[in-house]
Amino acid sequence: MNTRLMERWIESGSEIARLSAEGTTTYWTGAVSRGAAPWDVFDDVRRWWTESSRRERPQWYSPNEIVLECPVARLRDFSQGSTKDVVPTLVLPPQAGHDSCIVDFSPTQSQMKVIKAAGLERAFSLDWIGATPETSGAGIEDYLHFIERSIEHIGGPVNLIGDCQGGWLAAIYAALHPEQVNTLTLAGAPIDFHAGEPVIHDWVQALGNDDLAFYRWVVEQGGGVLKGEHMLNGFILIKPENEVAKQLQLLTHLHDAEHLERHHHFETWFKHVQDIPGAFYLWIVEHLFMDNGLVEGTLEIDGERVDITRIDCPLFLLGGERDHITPPAQVFAAADHVATKSADVETHVNSGGHLGLFMGSEALREHWPPILAAVYKRSRRNADTAAAKSRARNQTEPKRPAIPAP
Repeated sequence: MNTRLMERWIESGSEIARLSAEGTTTYWTGAVSRGAAPWDVFDDVRRWWTESSRRERPQWYSPNEIVLECPVARLRDFSQGSTKDVVPTLVLPPQAGHDSCIVDFSPTQSQMKVIKAAGLERAFSLDWIGATPETSGAGIEDYLHFIERSIEHIGGPVNLIGDCQGGWLAAIYAALHPEQVNTLTLAGAPIDFHAGEPVIHDWVQALGNDDLAFYRWVVEQGGGVLKGEHMLNGFILIKPENEVAKQLQLLTHLHDAEHLERHHHFETWFKHVQDIPGAFYLWIVEHLFMDNGLVEGTLEIDGERVDITRIDCPLFLLGGERDHITPPAQVFAAADHVATKSADVETHVNSGGHLGLFMGSEALREHWPPILAAVYKRSRRNADTAAAKSRARNQTEPKRPAIPAP
């Protein structure tokens, strides 16, 4: 096994032992202080099991309308009829086996609400659809084509925001269609997949050693798709002490209604999984995680090389100080490879981990507002120019064939 993986497993084992000891002590101290009898402890275990396994379908909280759809994604319009003279904003959410509504996680933790509050009232988000046997062969081209259809429907150029996997997808699109992107914002998005201390890259090497055989086998076992359960279990195994800590906190806070509600709300999103097309997943593993093709310049899509030096728009980068999924170095590497002037590049560091970049209170309160204020400033100044560029492009360039909706 990779040396760094072995070290991480040892650290995780030690942390799990520490957390278990502390959690057990905390629980029994609380049980004794409230005079719990043996049957009360039994009831706590029953309630813990019920709460830890309770599941509902996650939902979007802000008013929106589905205005476009294809087999792999939907376009949600949060504008509520706004005609404000500002460049529209399109969000590409994470796509790692979870629901896209993380960008509208709750009424008080919503990236979409923060976007609109910044004055970017013409706000849209893609909503990735879980794979089916019929869409198991969908590839990178299908996702890029739908982004193009969405921008044509919205009326580009747009302010493109990419979270995590949606970030590298946004960067690829911006490289292929720089004229359609007014500003590019990447949050927790791997651009240089080998930078920093890439735990996922270490796992890819350990499981595949630059060979796709293992990953093809996983897809075959899923009937042509990567099962969402596999993605979920993989994320938990990367840092298992987080799951242990979460369950111990649930046990010790069973009589705290507010904690139970927060736990249930997060688990509703985190444990509700969706599948990913096998062809798309294998392309990601080979060309991004293994070959690091985005910064190596080896990507080619529909016969066109993906050259991120074509990106010259204002660039905003947000990383998490404790992000073990996408180390900040993987995000900030974008600035070293695009053509954007240094004066038009902003970097921000959130103190938390990966998911906190998209739905955490600190990021939504302290980092997203100044980023979006800068995006808004450039959107007002460039609104007329952007609209003119979009009209000129639509008059001179042939359109790609549309993906048929189901």
